Amino acid sequence: MTRTVATLATFALLAACSKGNQAPPGPPTPHVSVAQPLVRDVVDWDEYVGKFEAPQSVNIAARVTGVVTKILFRNGQDVKQGQPLFIIDPRPYRATLEQAEAQIASARATLVNARSVAARSAELVKAQAVSKEELENNQAQVRTAQASLQSAIAAADNARLNLSFTTVRAPVSGRVSDKRVSLGDQVVANQTLLTTVVSLDPIWFSFDGAESFYLKYLREAQQGQRGSSRSAANPVQIQLSDETGYNWHGRMEFVDNALDPNTGTIRAHAVVANPRHFLTPGMFGRARLLGSGHYQAMLVPDEVITADQSRKLVFVVGRDGKVVQRTVETGPEVQGLRAIRDGLAPTDLVVLDGIAALQPGMAVEAKRTVIKPRAPDTSPSTPAVTVPQASTATTAG
Repeated sequence: MTRTVATLATFALLAACSKGNQAPPGPPTPHVSVAQPLVRDVVDWDEYVGKFEAPQSVNIAARVTGVVTKILFRNGQDVKQGQPLFIIDPRPYRATLEQAEAQIASARATLVNARSVAARSAELVKAQAVSKEELENNQAQVRTAQASLQSAIAAADNARLNLSFTTVRAPVSGRVSDKRVSLGDQVVANQTLLTTVVSLDPIWFSFDGAESFYLKYLREAQQGQRGSSRSAANPVQIQLSDETGYNWHGRMEFVDNALDPNTGTIRAHAVVANPRHFLTPGMFGRARLLGSGHYQAMLVPDEVITADQSRKLVFVVGRDGKVVQRTVETGPEVQGLRAIRDGLAPTDLVVLDGIAALQPGMAVEAKRTVIKPRAPDTSPSTPAVTVPQASTATTAG
């Protein structure tokens, strides 16, 4: 009896020891969602900060001396080209014109008389009734009378021009500033500033581009990927400071002929339609300009991308069910997703969630899903780049 009890106790102790030596169960296999990246043909858009400028900004000065008798506009109003703005007392200039016209009449009468005298002298010379010297003097009088008539006509033209300058008109259509003179002020020709006028439709959006962007555009133009803004009307969209979208559309028109050596930038401007004159010179905005040709990119959510110092990483599930890290080159945001320029293939299964708990080489249970765009495509339409056909070809050998 005693031996049986001892044997049972020994077996119980051995069983307990065997149970204590078993390894604890491992952590459960992580469950993650995976999906193939969206594949899209995309273009890059470069952003710039600039301001609107008037294509024409004209200082209107008095072109004749006199007294301001009328002001025909309200400060800050829109005006049309040729619209009267000021009247300078025209009476002295009208009198000068009338005097010049009288001088024309006198010169014409003198010329008629001189021609008549010269004609009679020519007949009398034939009868030897007058000398040739007298005939030549009469002919000289005709030439003098002709010159006097031309001078009188020129003086009348100048007087007529000065009389027209007494009505000061808008040289361009646009918006006038405030008046710089008052009724009764004496203004001096080519010295007194009356007001200024700026054109508004179309309007320029001016900005400075960095040398690195300029070089990129040159390379792309050489490769036929993107037309140069010197010759191609590349699209531009502009966002004002109180807007969330790019609501203003324009096209590139000008790139300067040299970079500023002090700033390393080059001036450029786009032309924007402004029929309602909402856009005003001096107003700031943010523009996006076509920055590349078409290229194929993989689109993934931003949250699947992790950073390791300067590297951007994405977890991908391999065929063996284990995760691996891929170094990727990121691009701009497209349809609410991040474009991947390099590092992913269209068939890769990208891990979408549970990324914080993953380590390279870890086995996971993957559930397939689909990446969907998170925002509409608001990119401007891009112009087609035409590459001319080669005229001849040779073999590569």
